[in-house]
Amino acid sequence: MDKDSLRREALARRDMIPAAERAAAAETVAARPFPLPVREGDVVSGFAPMRSEINPFPLMRRLAEAGARLALPVVQKRGLPLLLRAFSFGDELARGQWGIREPLPSAPEVFPDVMLVPLAAFDRAGHRIGYGAGYYDMTIARIRAMKSVTAVGIAFSAQEIARVPATERDERLDLVLTEKEVIDLRSR
Repeated sequence: MDKDSLRREALARRDMIPAAERAAAAETVAARPFPLPVREGDVVSGFAPMRSEINPFPLMRRLAEAGARLALPVVQKRGLPLLLRAFSFGDELARGQWGIREPLPSAPEVFPDVMLVPLAAFDRAGHRIGYGAGYYDMTIARIRAMKSVTAVGIAFSAQEIARVPATERDERLDLVLTEKEVIDLRSR
């Protein structure tokens, strides 16, 4: 099956999860011990959830309380990696591409140590299907070319599929956090 078909099926499964279950899943992920050491001042980038995506904000809030500095992505334009700009809860946010909330242009660009990554589908080999524009693959590759960064998918267990048809442009995830488990993909 091709990525577009797999994406549609996974998103349909995700959309069927009731809102209350989605909210409970986000809280479950946030309440669990984070599987990586996050030191005071480490930068963790998240994302503003859209549609039926799992909400990373409860986890981001917990990491910020532990001393992490936060960031959110900004879409520059198609074909370019995302800019990751500093973010704190309470900051004024702009409406960016597709109405997604993002930091204002005055927020400084940062380079994360940990990236929380949205996805449509994932497999146990560390591959993900996004929304098709390659923004996260380009961004992860850009940051990995500069420094060590851990890519952590955050999703519902219903988004897992047997195999993602990966290409050479696809960046692997190091971990996936779902409401049911922490999937460590670093040794695969």
